[in-house]
Amino acid sequence: MSFSFSQKKHSSGARLMTEGNIAKQLILFALPLLVGNLFQQLYNTVDSIVVGNYVSKTALAAVGSTDCIINTIIGFFSGLSTGAGVVISHNFGSRDDKALHCTVHTTIALTLVLAVFFTIAGLFLSPFFLRLMDTPEDVLPESSRYLTIYFAGVSGLMLYNMGAGILRAVGDSTRPLYILIVCAITNIILDLVFVIVFHMGVSGVAYATIISQWISAILVLSILTKETNAYKLVWKDLRIDKATTLSILRIGFPAGLQMAVTSFSNVFVQSYINHFGSSCMAGWTTYGKLDKFCLLPIQSVGLSVTTFVGQNLGAGNMNRAKKGTTTALIIAIGTAIILMFPVLLFSPTLTSLFTQDEEVLAFGVRFIRLMMPFYIAICFNQIYANALRGAGNSTAPMVIMMGSFIVFRQIYLFIISKCFNTITSVALGYPFGWILCSVLLFIYYHKVGLHSKKQI
Repeated sequence: MSFSFSQKKHSSGARLMTEGNIAKQLILFALPLLVGNLFQQLYNTVDSIVVGNYVSKTALAAVGSTDCIINTIIGFFSGLSTGAGVVISHNFGSRDDKALHCTVHTTIALTLVLAVFFTIAGLFLSPFFLRLMDTPEDVLPESSRYLTIYFAGVSGLMLYNMGAGILRAVGDSTRPLYILIVCAITNIILDLVFVIVFHMGVSGVAYATIISQWISAILVLSILTKETNAYKLVWKDLRIDKATTLSILRIGFPAGLQMAVTSFSNVFVQSYINHFGSSCMAGWTTYGKLDKFCLLPIQSVGLSVTTFVGQNLGAGNMNRAKKGTTTALIIAIGTAIILMFPVLLFSPTLTSLFTQDEEVLAFGVRFIRLMMPFYIAICFNQIYANALRGAGNSTAPMVIMMGSFIVFRQIYLFIISKCFNTITSVALGYPFGWILCSVLLFIYYHKVGLHSKKQI
């Protein structure tokens, strides 16, 4: 079986980012990724809007407070998928068909094995996490029900994320977008039907989510199966190659550990929020959902620079990889500034999408106005961390992010809870962590650069 990399833009949608205008390449890759991530974020956001308006504020708090638990379990797998994407982008940039084919099949085989593990882990650990973060008794039953259904069907999310990661690693961010549009619309329709028509409450939005995720998994696997390039999925070729697995783990394990442990630390942060009652929890949920939308443009640029750096280093073009990182940072900062002002101005209207409860609305607006000005700091840690991962160096971002988001933040919250214990002081633990992380990554990147001690 032979494949060709002769075209800069393959008919299948893959994009070589090793030549052409840097800003244009980054934006063309990031835009479909951004729109796709916006639709993906609709999964949980629509869940929250529907339960907040048609069920109760405790249901809204239940769905929102489970995010840190879900991210703890899934975060480690997301890091592994980052490692796989970096290896694939290097193979693609260097035009190594054989290595690319091997990596794709090892990646999917690993996903199938890990899907079983993470389903069991999610079902087993969810009750422990809910108790650990002191979930109020009026919220606990619905939180538990949502998580049980979610993790029972989490394999669909894992298969989609890995399949879409393969496509993005070869520069194709368009077809994952189409899949997410279809599945987001499906999720919205199912949310409304299950909750409003069948009165299934929190269970309804959970079922809507996992059904939509499985549809996305089937679609992305179908695309990979019908491919004609070296990343075509041939089911009989599925196997776990030891050398390839070690390359994926070398990059993906530190990233996954950082994501999982950071999310786990947020379980403790959530426990501080929970002490202020269900109205504060619901207000934090509304801010959290809007926060994810506001961060998506920055994160999309960050993901694009991972692929950009990976492909260019695979092609041996260090200078272009460095220029791409600087350009991505400028784009991210500009985007954050443009987003900040309308969100601050219309924060009361935005929070009212989730609930009409006056106390919840007041908390939501308060959190938005407190946190948004600090989003510029996030640009630095997102761009530099993703650029370093694209170079195969995910250990340094892991150490710096864990130190900033876990060690520093937990020490800060412990001290604050003993001295002040106000909701404002607790919430500020997040932006202070962002700032510290950005400063440390800025120093590290400009001292070490994109050089990696080991070849991928």
